Amino acid sequence: MCTQEAFQTQRSQLVGLLVSGSLEGFESILDWLLSWEVLSWEDYEGLSLLGQPLSYLARRLLDTVWNKGTWGCEQLVAAVREAQTDCQALELSSCWDPHSPHPARDLQSHRPAIVRRLYSHVEDVLNLAWEQGFISQYERDEIRLPIFTSSQRARRLLDLATVKANGLAAFLLRHVQELPVPLAMPSEDAACKKYMSKLRTTISSQSRFLSTYDGAENLCLEEIYTENVLEIRTEMGLARSPQKSPATLSLEELFSTCGHLNEDADTVLVVGEAGSGKSTLLQRMHLLWASGRDFQEFLFVFPFSCRQLQCVAKPLSVQMLLFEHCCWPDFGQQEVFQFLLDHPNRVLLTFDGFDEFRFRFSDHERHCSPTDPTSVQNLLFNLLQGNLLKNARKVLTSRPDAVSALLRKYLRLEINLKGFSEEGIELYLRKCHREPGVADRLIRLLKTTSALHGLCHLPVVSWMVSKCHQELLLHGGGSPKTSTDMYLLILQHFLLHASPPDSVPHSLGSRLLRGRLPTLLHLGRLALWGLGMCCYVFSAKQLQAAHIDDEDISLGFLVHAKSVGPGSTTPLEFLHITFQCFFAALYLVLSTDVSPSLLRQLFICHGPRSSLLARLLPTTCVPRSEHKEGSLAALLQEAEPHNLQITAAFLAGLLSREHRGLLAECQANEEALLRLQGRAQGCLSRSLHQHFRSIPPAVPGEAKSMHAMPGFLWLIRSLYEMQEERLAREAVRGLTVGHLKLTFCGVGPPECAALAFVLRHLRRPVALQLDHNSVGDIGVEQLLPCLSVCKALYLVGNDIGSVGARALALMLEKNVALEELCLEENHLQDEGVCSLAKGLERNSSLKVLKLSNNCITYLGAEGLLQALEKNDTILEVWLRGNTLSLEEMERLSQRDTRLLL
Repeated sequence: MCTQEAFQTQRSQLVGLLVSGSLEGFESILDWLLSWEVLSWEDYEGLSLLGQPLSYLARRLLDTVWNKGTWGCEQLVAAVREAQTDCQALELSSCWDPHSPHPARDLQSHRPAIVRRLYSHVEDVLNLAWEQGFISQYERDEIRLPIFTSSQRARRLLDLATVKANGLAAFLLRHVQELPVPLAMPSEDAACKKYMSKLRTTISSQSRFLSTYDGAENLCLEEIYTENVLEIRTEMGLARSPQKSPATLSLEELFSTCGHLNEDADTVLVVGEAGSGKSTLLQRMHLLWASGRDFQEFLFVFPFSCRQLQCVAKPLSVQMLLFEHCCWPDFGQQEVFQFLLDHPNRVLLTFDGFDEFRFRFSDHERHCSPTDPTSVQNLLFNLLQGNLLKNARKVLTSRPDAVSALLRKYLRLEINLKGFSEEGIELYLRKCHREPGVADRLIRLLKTTSALHGLCHLPVVSWMVSKCHQELLLHGGGSPKTSTDMYLLILQHFLLHASPPDSVPHSLGSRLLRGRLPTLLHLGRLALWGLGMCCYVFSAKQLQAAHIDDEDISLGFLVHAKSVGPGSTTPLEFLHITFQCFFAALYLVLSTDVSPSLLRQLFICHGPRSSLLARLLPTTCVPRSEHKEGSLAALLQEAEPHNLQITAAFLAGLLSREHRGLLAECQANEEALLRLQGRAQGCLSRSLHQHFRSIPPAVPGEAKSMHAMPGFLWLIRSLYEMQEERLAREAVRGLTVGHLKLTFCGVGPPECAALAFVLRHLRRPVALQLDHNSVGDIGVEQLLPCLSVCKALYLVGNDIGSVGARALALMLEKNVALEELCLEENHLQDEGVCSLAKGLERNSSLKVLKLSNNCITYLGAEGLLQALEKNDTILEVWLRGNTLSLEEMERLSQRDTRLLL
């Protein structure tokens, strides 16, 4: 029995059940309820409104059924069960009198079976009904609109028969009875089965080997894949459970029902910075599906690359996109495509690298026909909105900068890909190096070089560390601190391995670079041209125009891309977008064609309230008409801002004092290099000063506060890459903010190192707020140099554990500035809290310590009490939401009232 009370208490679960499938499933439930006369015709019309969100219709159905009493509630549960079963017995047991005196009534009472019988023949029946005068041409064309599936067309025809009194109902009742009973479910049709098998085989072969970072060797994805940290993004400002930081999930939970931004949307967005592993994550998803291990709710998976799609110039339809640019059915193309249209909920489409798509998302031009061609960008945009293949799941990957508020309106879920955890870094290196001792030595090296360890949370850097393990461990690779250090090291690694054994000494240095200078300039010019043209896949003709020859390709930085269309030659691409940006920066440094004034266009901050776009694009500095087409200035003008950010940071690193000697020996004019360096330093300094001057004045009586604005972290990272202490000191001279807020900004260990490098030169104490980022234990270690000028440090959800707590405890023993430390919503546990307690015993400045929601037990609280006995400076210690019983909380509060429980 399903009582009304039980029905009401389970309402949220019922809504989730009704919207978890597709519109087709919901309409099947309505078919059963109509046939049992649970719903009146008026009820049904109110639940069949076009354009209404499925969640709205589901709640309206629950209200309608609840008003009909316990019987109605029971019938709904039965209808859900019948719709989910969709069994063969439906066809065999359903029969009706084709000459019934009440044809409209019989059409309704046998509606589920009639819809199934009409499914494969609706076009023929529509044409016959039109030829015999039962429906008009307008009615026929309206039912045949491409936005409707075959099942929906069948239902609309039955709906029309209910209201027309011209014999249409009797005609349908007779004619449908004569239609052949389907002997198999549609998913078992020969063409569909054959196509599913071909699709699985194709995707399995494409996904089995990891080609994202390295084209020189085949890395088996199964052997090397390491889980990344996936975190569900919630809207800023929305209330969340005080005991929970943003929820994490595994790849297999990508389509789980929690954390939806929009229940009626179909698109899941995975965002992550360049090198965080987005492409590899999709490749893993494809392999899990193709091998039958997961995501088996989808019968068809279609993977696409946005960087390749934007190379397609001709208009595309949905059918052309799926078949011509993914996998072509050997036979039965129309039958297969019709099945995809009729069962979109069994289809998954993935689009990798939306940030590399040169067009910005727009919902102005609506396109609803799956058979009519349109531009590739309009096709993609309408797929994401659900105007095409509604209820098909779409997974989109992108860097954060390319995601607009307009796009977020059409997202079901947004997930942050945060790269490797500390455990993930170690696991990955052990998978890469199974030889005895190699992985252990690399891991020890990372743990003793905190800056390099912080960079390795990006899988692309972990891969570089793995590739350069011999240089790092044996050949004097040094201890890379910056991203530029690491990319220069991998460059020299490739140069060493591409050179004949006896042609160069096995050491790193300028001689190695100088010997391949023409190749570096060729690759750099191609990289810069590609960034300016938003081109990341290069044809043979483009390579020839850039003077790229086989020797340049043999170096290994250009790898084969998937073909963008049938019959085309395989194009090449840089093995990662960050390498394309690095080579573009290298060209700007080494080419004799580059003048110092060009760097001004890369770094300039034009005006006190200019945006990041104004800093990066030279349109704010020099009118477009003054740039000759194809010139370096014109290329920089057209490049995507997030790619210019990476390029500018690499440029700053290459112009650092540490690398100046290395690069100076590669070109004749050392003075030109010094001029470039001076101009870059001046531009960076001015940009930061203008950024700080744009901060609004403080409210009277309050400290001046600065919220992170676009470009701030990029400027700080660029300054860190340059490693100029004097420049960092000058950059913050005169900065008078009392509160620096960087919440939800994607701050990880590299950003922490950059912040510490700059902020430690502040002359006045500052409150640093870094809640809900990815600081982690390594990031805490990176922040230590600047904590002597912090009066407050907020870290409410940063994955900090006992290692980070030990680092903070050592800091507390010496720190005399920090007055408030917030570590809520981490996982310190008792071990971390006991470490902090030891640090508190010697601290004389901290007044507030917030440790809520950290899985602390009575043992950890006891350690804090012992520290408080020796510390009379602390005023409050927050311990809410930890693992303490009511009795334990009562006992603790009686022992020291400073414990807030």
